[in-house]
Amino acid sequence: IRSIDNQIVTLNSQIKSLRQTEQQTTSRIAANPTQAKYLLSVERQQKVKEALYLFLLQKREENELSQAFTAYNTRIVAPPHGSMLPMSPVRKNILMVACALGLLIPVVIIFICENMNTRVRGRKDLESVTVPFIGEIPLFTRKKKGIFRKKPQEVRAIVVKEGSRDIINEAFRVLRTNLEFMTGKDKTSNVIIVTSFNPGSGKSFLTMNIAVSFAIKGKKVLVIDGDLRHGSASSYIDSPTKGLSDYLGGRIDNLNEIIVTNPKQKYLDILPVGTIPPNPTELLFDDRLKQVIDTVREQYEYVLIDCPPIELVADTQIIEKLADRTIFVVRAGLLELSMLAELEKIYGEKKYKNMSLILNGTEGSGGRYGYRYGYRYGYHYGYGSEYHYGSDEKYIE
Repeated sequence: IRSIDNQIVTLNSQIKSLRQTEQQTTSRIAANPTQAKYLLSVERQQKVKEALYLFLLQKREENELSQAFTAYNTRIVAPPHGSMLPMSPVRKNILMVACALGLLIPVVIIFICENMNTRVRGRKDLESVTVPFIGEIPLFTRKKKGIFRKKPQEVRAIVVKEGSRDIINEAFRVLRTNLEFMTGKDKTSNVIIVTSFNPGSGKSFLTMNIAVSFAIKGKKVLVIDGDLRHGSASSYIDSPTKGLSDYLGGRIDNLNEIIVTNPKQKYLDILPVGTIPPNPTELLFDDRLKQVIDTVREQYEYVLIDCPPIELVADTQIIEKLADRTIFVVRAGLLELSMLAELEKIYGEKKYKNMSLILNGTEGSGGRYGYRYGYRYGYHYGYGSEYHYGSDEKYIE
């Protein structure tokens, strides 16, 4: 019985083992489709790569065979020759063209600018005008020191000095001599008006410096500021509050009370504007203006009247009727060339008595032969194209 029991236990163990084996086999059978699917995918990739490899291998062999059996049928007809330098660009030609353009372009620009410049530039532009020419005044400016200098601008100053031998003083001496020659010794023709076409022509500057040049010579001179709207000449003596307008308006009866004596020039007196009136033209029509002119005509050797431009207001035409001579100022770089015909017409019609012409503000060379040439050649010890004097650092260009 014990032997049979042992045999039964052994058989049960074998059955259990076989059941485990059966379960493992069943699991493997269940996993077989997934494995088969994976293997099929790998097999397909292998076939694709194998076919691609065989195709590329076949093409390589074909290329090698074609190269091995190709016969070279080319030969050199003529060997290459020539310089190793480039045919183009040629450095010398480029430099020549650049130099030519560098010279041509500035010439063209200057030519165009000169032809487009329609303003009076110098004495040569006035050759067609028959108005008597009495003088040319170079440009007077202040010069700033330093590398970065701004363009010179005209300043308001008395530049005529006793004993000075620079260009601008000589220009005013020439102008003074011509005026003396024109007026002569006739004291009845000593009232002179100074006018122009354009504002900013330098009428007040010329009037004051011409008066100073006469005063230096010992001539008794009176400057009347006839521009009742601006009073430019009055600013040279700090624009007094009483002047010509107050006398013409009847607020002052004593003419000597408003005449200011220049402290620097004992022979120079100035009649300022005084109060700027709201009705300057009506004041000038008053008979008192004629009384003023008649009075000062006898007291002074020269009476200079600074008048406004003729094209803007009628003040100059009113004053001109009481004057003896007219000085017309042409500013270089300001007056249009087309206005010279109008100037000639005014002179031909004799709208202004004894009309003469001054060219003001010429730059560079002036006069018939130029200041730069004439003064350096004849008077190099005292003159030059550029002269500095005084602490104000003024100069003439």
